[in-house]
Amino acid sequence: MYTQNKQAMSPEIIKTIDNAGVMAVLVIDDVRHAVPVAKALLAGGVTAIELTLRTPAAYEAAKLIKKEVPEMTLGFGTVISTEQVKAVVDLGADFAVAPGCNPKVIAEAVKQGLNFGPGIMTPTDIEMAINEGCRILKLFPAETSGGLAHLESMVAPYQYLDLKFIPLGGCNISNARTYLESPLITAIGGSWIAKRDMIQAENWELITRNAREISTLIANIRNT
Repeated sequence: MYTQNKQAMSPEIIKTIDNAGVMAVLVIDDVRHAVPVAKALLAGGVTAIELTLRTPAAYEAAKLIKKEVPEMTLGFGTVISTEQVKAVVDLGADFAVAPGCNPKVIAEAVKQGLNFGPGIMTPTDIEMAINEGCRILKLFPAETSGGLAHLESMVAPYQYLDLKFIPLGGCNISNARTYLESPLITAIGGSWIAKRDMIQAENWELITRNAREISTLIANIRNT
């Protein structure tokens, strides 16, 4: 029986992510948009975000969200270096995720006390992740790798470890139910809720509608 002592995510953040059911994946180009998009998401019931480190505005945007919208669970995405791990810890990140599975980055996250979920797509990825203490893993890219059917087949040898997954990549309101009804899924990641062009256009009303639609679906699935 496999056992390990390292823990890459605290029980508290695991529960928080599970309760959220979805995390909106954001690419913010203009710092001015940080607080309005976070508030628009909250207005629709989305309580967790993955703010990607793909733009120069990301760090300043995070500072504003932490200050002005403290009720939002703030995670960072595209965390692919040890330097980024240290930077998001300094910003008060609630958690971070990555598209891939880099043992050095995971080890640094554990060292820094940062809740971390690496990206996986193969059994080898899973084994590297669990060796570093990870129990919540990001399935990426979800749809092009085979979606839920691929995940269920791949995870079969590891199910006794009670792994949970966050699928990202191709998830949308049309296939969300398929993922969310699986006991393997703790939450889904979605860029469709607040697309980059929606944020740039300051279409907060549409973002709130999208957020409310997925939040209602999650409530219907998990309360039945």
